[in-house]
Amino acid sequence: MPVTPRIDGIGSPEELDAAFGAAQYLSDSGLSTAAYLALALGKPLLLEGSPGVGKTEAAKALASVLGRRLIRLQCYEGIDSAAALYEWNYPRQMLAIRQAGDAYVNIYRDEFLIARPMLDALQAGANGFLLIDEIDRSDHEFEAFLLEFLSDFQISIPERGTVRAAHRPVVVLTSNRTRELHEALRRRCVYHWIDYPDPAREAAIVMVRASSVARETADRIVAAIGRLRTEPLAKPPGVAETVEWAEAATLLGQHGLAWPDAFVRAIGVALKDQDDLEFVRPRLGQIVTGVAA
Repeated sequence: MPVTPRIDGIGSPEELDAAFGAAQYLSDSGLSTAAYLALALGKPLLLEGSPGVGKTEAAKALASVLGRRLIRLQCYEGIDSAAALYEWNYPRQMLAIRQAGDAYVNIYRDEFLIARPMLDALQAGANGFLLIDEIDRSDHEFEAFLLEFLSDFQISIPERGTVRAAHRPVVVLTSNRTRELHEALRRRCVYHWIDYPDPAREAAIVMVRASSVARETADRIVAAIGRLRTEPLAKPPGVAETVEWAEAATLLGQHGLAWPDAFVRAIGVALKDQDDLEFVRPRLGQIVTGVAA
């Protein structure tokens, strides 16, 4: 019988699912299986889904379960290799040159090198966990730049040579699918789509994340969130907004506001776009209660 690979103590999707639960993260079999396969095969994990479904939280939970140090590279429009890889500390280099006078000084020593997330992950040893967050916000040039790193887990520093990982870091990429990712990048990854959780699971998430919230409040909030997500909103509320809305409504309830007034008054923690608020405001009571006017 072949030996099942164990990565950081995890030997199966079921074990990973149980570990997620112990860390108070409610996973599902699809995510646990994809994450386990990425670990066992030594491949990056690509998590794609709408904003707010919990992709980054899933990566954070995986790092916690594995007991690894989370190193986060937040992507943005115009991000370049210097922000992702490394930079030389030019002021310190110039100071060292002036202090050395006529003597030789090696200005490419470690003390002058500023490690950015990707180099940091390569040097982290068996403790490396790199989250490349919102890769779709970067441009195609940066995405192409990632390919060598994700294939060979190495980078080239002209002044120092090639830096290779002694131990492959765990790599998780997230994408909101604001643009299509290159096929070459997708082929290097184990892929999983994260959707909004079903109502029962989302209510359970609220109860785990907000212990002060009553179950009835969680169920009502989740139902209202579900109705909001059917509206043509610019920024539909994510799971984090569900939890925050439940906490806010509970807090207002402690100050004497009853349902549904507490839910309506706390809408600003669920919807965070003025156009969305103005669009739903005339029907907000109906949306919250689910009762037609």
